[in-house]
Amino acid sequence: MNGRTPARCAIFLFILVNTVFSVPLFAQVVCDEGNGPLNPAQPSGMTPDEIIQRFATKETTFKAAREHYGYTLDVTIETLDGSQINGAYRQVSEIMLNDQGARVEKPTFAPQNTLREITMTKDDLDDIHDRLPFPLTTEDLQLFSLIYVGRQHVDELDTYVFDVAPKHVKKEKSLFQGRVWVDDRDLMIVKTCGKTRRDENVGSRNRNAPANLTPEFVTYREQIDGKFWFPTYSRADEVLHFPRRNVHIREIVKYSNYKPFVSH
Repeated sequence: MNGRTPARCAIFLFILVNTVFSVPLFAQVVCDEGNGPLNPAQPSGMTPDEIIQRFATKETTFKAAREHYGYTLDVTIETLDGSQINGAYRQVSEIMLNDQGARVEKPTFAPQNTLREITMTKDDLDDIHDRLPFPLTTEDLQLFSLIYVGRQHVDELDTYVFDVAPKHVKKEKSLFQGRVWVDDRDLMIVKTCGKTRRDENVGSRNRNAPANLTPEFVTYREQIDGKFWFPTYSRADEVLHFPRRNVHIREIVKYSNYKPFVSH
């Protein structure tokens, strides 16, 4: 599979050059779906710092537990011209243990890749496998600044909302920046929305160092086995501004069929 860097083919220099989209519009809609009004009131019964410490402890447990689960990974990436899909990538894989007991990914469905306006990089694969789930563990807290912004009803849950940003933005390339929603009963992150890493070489026309851009993803978690909130659905829908053109990209990542690994 393949970063969101522009494909290197001359024909694409002319594609979408006259198309104008609103990046904030797409990204804002993706993040706000299912959200009620944001209430800036402080939490009752505990401080924001206490909430952070409690959910980070549970996130540490979640991160460790997920390493012992297999699941089905379903990835769809599309580029669009207006409302028409003009390129697509699809792969369904099983995350499982091989005969040696090592965690592996086994593709089970992979039709022809027709993406032409972008290519995908290792960074994008790492987004899907590692950064979209975004466990904000106790150990990770030292890397981020967290600001409490209020309470919000999200779908069927009442949540505490925090803005999250790397403490050293220029130093840390591959760190999440955005917003997290924490269930006010289980004190677990149930939704995240933001960028998994910062854009690189923005505005670059250098073929040896092409722009590597990433959209803003919303990720939802569901309770698995009655105790762990694992990611089940991620979505991005945004126009990426490459130096020579704009590319409307839509991505959907589904994580399903979570099952504990059984040792051979």
